[in-house]
Amino acid sequence: MIQIGPHKLPARAVLAPMAGITDLPFRRLCREFGAGLTVSEMLISDTSLWDTRKSHLRLAHDDNTPRAVQIAGADPLMMADAAKRCADLGADIIDINMGCPAKKVCKKAAGSALLKEPDLVKDIVSAVVNAVDIPVTLKIRTGWSREQRNGTDIAKLAQDCGIRSLAVHGRTRECRFLGAAEYDTIAAIKQAIEIPVFANGDICSAQDAKRVLDYTGADGVMIGRGAQGKPWLFREINTYLATGELAPAVKPAEIKQVLLRHLSALHRFYGEHNGLRIARKHCAWYLQELDPSTGFRGLFNRLESASAQQDAVHRYFEQHEQNLQEAAA
Repeated sequence: MIQIGPHKLPARAVLAPMAGITDLPFRRLCREFGAGLTVSEMLISDTSLWDTRKSHLRLAHDDNTPRAVQIAGADPLMMADAAKRCADLGADIIDINMGCPAKKVCKKAAGSALLKEPDLVKDIVSAVVNAVDIPVTLKIRTGWSREQRNGTDIAKLAQDCGIRSLAVHGRTRECRFLGAAEYDTIAAIKQAIEIPVFANGDICSAQDAKRVLDYTGADGVMIGRGAQGKPWLFREINTYLATGELAPAVKPAEIKQVLLRHLSALHRFYGEHNGLRIARKHCAWYLQELDPSTGFRGLFNRLESASAQQDAVHRYFEQHEQNLQEAAA
């Protein structure tokens, strides 16, 4: 069982923090399907900018514990202050983002840009760890570039500064999300430190999770894009790791039920106007394997009410079932 400070995680697969995706409705669904931990969307470290609707929504806590909140920034004092604020607001774990490759984050010398500056990494991590009485975790990449894969050095530094677990994405900052993730660096990091290590990158199935765990020796896997439109991936991973047997394939009836619940939760959480917009990308992810065409997606994206979105999903699955019956006849 993986332990982060006083918190024992119930499963080895956890949800990666993803801006614009891992909001409260999605985190709750992933927990229901067996995610051992979920982490909030990234908050910038400048707390003077938190008085916005977006920040308030990102600070919304799940009913489940431990509650993990991710922060990002390049100023040690501001990061420490942000960590304190999160702890005061009920966070059980603070996660530091040094893995995001987004240009708008790296332009501010935050996220994975920090991997070029180990001394600044040390200052930030030390400041945050010393600012709070709750566990602090860290997410990094394997390095800044293919020529500068310094993930092992950063991992050792982080452990020495008091980080309680480490998630490593198997690409460098330079790679962004291009090419295949590599796991040799993650395996080396696991050998070099004693704190729990989560392997991240290109894990889209239960078989992927088992293969990566076996190859790297990591304690757990962190699932990002693989869970988009597939929150039941955590159930599939947990089943496969526990039994060696694949879980039954998810049937369209369950996809429909989960999608409708997710849409309703998005409409309630964001309000109908913003909920409609955010629901569009999630609906596309849920249906990408059932309907790789863009026909329904285009129709769905033009709908202008929550009830219209719900009705369209009902009709889609009715038509899908009818198509299956006709094909079998």
